[in-house]
Amino acid sequence: MTTTNKPSIGFWIIAIIALIWNAMGVMTYLMEQYKVEAYRADFNAEQLALIDSAPAWSTALFAIAVFGGLLGCLFLLLRKKMATPLFLISLLCILINTGYSMFGTNQIELFGPVNGIVMPLVVVVIGVFLYLYSKKATAKGILK
Repeated sequence: MTTTNKPSIGFWIIAIIALIWNAMGVMTYLMEQYKVEAYRADFNAEQLALIDSAPAWSTALFAIAVFGGLLGCLFLLLRKKMATPLFLISLLCILINTGYSMFGTNQIELFGPVNGIVMPLVVVVIGVFLYLYSKKATAKGILK
């Protein structure tokens, strides 16, 4: 039997920061898909060619990851345990897409160590954290 606990200030801070993080992911996805010139201006021709050549399944995983993460954050803020499966789905999509991008393309060569390795790994770490954090919040009775 679980008890309902009042979330700490830290819970709300994490949930809000996570919502902002995932909203930025959604914005990145939309700018990439709608080919927003201001976004595309930050990349050279080879980088744009790689972005534009992403297979449909990879693009779908990107969409599921960012929208799933955003929904997970909304459920986290609403204190609903539905956040956990949404974060899991998002994490699985992140892992598959990151693996493909890092090992199945020349992303590291084109984007360098920071944008080709470090940033994708930061996304993975945050995805793992949000999934585990939501599981812990459910176990503590914070999420119902």
